[in-house]
Amino acid sequence: MTTSSTPDVDAVVVGAGFGGIYMLHTLRDRLGLSVRAFEKGAGVGGTWYFNRYPGAKSDTEGFVYRYSFDRDLLQEWNWSTRYLDQPDVLAYLEHVVDRYGLRRDITLGTEVTAAVYDEDAGLWRVRTSGGETVRCRYLVNALGLLARSNIPALPGLDTFAGRTVHTNAWPDDLDITGRRVGVVGTGSTGAQFIVAAAPRAAHLTVFQRSPQYNVPSGNRPVTQHEVDRTKEHFPEIWDQVRGSVVAFGFEESAVEAMSVSAQERERVFQENWDAGNGFRFMFGTFCDIATDPEANAAAAAFIRRKISEIVVDPETARKLTPTDLYAKRPICNEGYYETFNRDDVELVSIRENPIAEVTPAGVRTADGVVHELDVLVLATGFDAVDGNYRAMDLRGRGGRHIDDHWTDGPSSYLGVSKAGFPNMFMILGPNGPFTNLPPSIEAQVEWIGELIGHAERSGIGTIEPTAEAERGWSRLCREIADATLFPKADSWIFGANIPGKPNAVMFYMAGHKAYREELSTVARDGYRGFAMDGSGGSR
Repeated sequence: MTTSSTPDVDAVVVGAGFGGIYMLHTLRDRLGLSVRAFEKGAGVGGTWYFNRYPGAKSDTEGFVYRYSFDRDLLQEWNWSTRYLDQPDVLAYLEHVVDRYGLRRDITLGTEVTAAVYDEDAGLWRVRTSGGETVRCRYLVNALGLLARSNIPALPGLDTFAGRTVHTNAWPDDLDITGRRVGVVGTGSTGAQFIVAAAPRAAHLTVFQRSPQYNVPSGNRPVTQHEVDRTKEHFPEIWDQVRGSVVAFGFEESAVEAMSVSAQERERVFQENWDAGNGFRFMFGTFCDIATDPEANAAAAAFIRRKISEIVVDPETARKLTPTDLYAKRPICNEGYYETFNRDDVELVSIRENPIAEVTPAGVRTADGVVHELDVLVLATGFDAVDGNYRAMDLRGRGGRHIDDHWTDGPSSYLGVSKAGFPNMFMILGPNGPFTNLPPSIEAQVEWIGELIGHAERSGIGTIEPTAEAERGWSRLCREIADATLFPKADSWIFGANIPGKPNAVMFYMAGHKAYREELSTVARDGYRGFAMDGSGGSR
C-alpha cells in the first residue's frame, strides 16, 4: 500500500524553551518553511516555565544568558541583578516569542508522545497527547537537556500526608512560609532552594547524599550604568564568548596551577572566590583544574578550608565537606554554607544515615528518627540529556525505538543528529558541548538551519548521518572526556544519578570554540559524515 507523501507542514519542533523558540524562528522566518511547535507546558519557556521553586535562577551571569542573534534586542532588554531569577528568564523568553509573533505556531499544553519515521512516505508522523497526528519532513527535538524529572524510589513516598513536590514541577499554590520543610538533594537546584527556603520555613531539614563543592555566586544588584557599559561592549563580549571554552563571559586562565607559588595560587583562588561563579572558579583560576590531579587537589583544598571557616558546628562542617575530586558540574550560590549556621536548619547525611522510609508524618532515617514534615521537596535532578528521548515513542528506520540504538548509552553525530533517524535533528542532544547553554543552542540552531536550507535549495530529500560518522564522534567525545578528571567523579553528566543507567560520555568537553570549529569544518567539507538522498522539493 502506498502512503501519502504530502506533509501537513515542512517541520515540527518539539519544545518551546531557548532551543525550540529560536529553531521555530529560524525555520519559519529565515527559511520560509511551514512549522508547528508543540510544548507540553501551558506556557513557553521550557525549563524556565516548570522550575518555579523558591530560589530558582540561572547560575550563568545574566549578560550572557540570553540570545545574541538580535542586536537590537541586546540593546533594548535590561536586567537588574548579576544573575537572572526564574521570573526574569521566563519574561525574557515570552518577550522573544511575542517579538517575532511565534505564538501562532506554538501549540501549548500538548506533549509529543510519539514520532515515527515512515520510510515509504519519507515523512515523520508526529502524534500528540491531544490525539493529533502531524506529518512533516523535518523533525527537530528541543526536548531540554535537564527536563525529565528524576523521582527517587523512596519506600513509602506515596504515604506522606503532607505535600510532596519535585522542583521541576513546583505548583503555584505551594507556600512554604512557616512550614516544616524537608529537601532531598544538594546539587545546583537543591542548593538554590536551601538558601531561599531557610528564611521562610519554620524548620528546614536537608537530606544530603553527596556534599558539594559550592562556591559563592557573587550575586548582587547591578546599576543602569553597568548595564549600559555592558551593552556598549556587546560586540566584543560575544566575540569572546564564541572564542572561549565554557562561554560564560569571562576570560579563562591560561596558567597552570603548579607553575606558580603556593601564595600566588591562594591569591588567585581567593580573588575568584570573591568574584563568584562556579565555572569561573574552575576555569578562570587556572587552566588545568579539570585535568591535572595536583591542580584539582589544590582547588578542592581551598574550598574545604572555606567550609571549615564558615560553618560553626564542626560536625555539620564535616558532613558538608566533600572528600572526592572537584570534578562535577561546578555550582555556586550566595550564602550556601552560611545557611547551615542557622538554628532552624538541620543537615542529615543520608550516606551515613540513609532514609529508611517516608511515613505519613515525614521521613524516617536508619537511626529510627522520624523527621516530621509538612512539605517534602525532591531536588533530585533529572534523567539528563537522553531521558526525554527515551520517554517518547521515537522510532526511526525499520521502526527501531531510540532505546534500541542507545543500549550502551546515548550517542549522536555532532550532538545534533542520529544515524537511523533521517531528517531528525536534536538541540542539546547527546555529546553536545559542555558550556553555557544559550550560545551553544544558537550555534546548533543556526547550523541545523543552514543544513536544512542547503537541502531545500539542492532538492535533497533526506539527511542522515552515517553510523561510521556517529561512532567517530562518540570516540572523539570519549577521548576528550578521558583527558579530564570529570569521568572519575560520580555525576549526572555521565548518568550516575539514575540507578541502572549506563555510565556514558554525554558531552563534548573540548569547549565552545572547538565545537563551533567542528561544525564549521563539517559544513565546509560538504557536510562530511552525512548521507543525502535526492527527491526533495527544491525551493
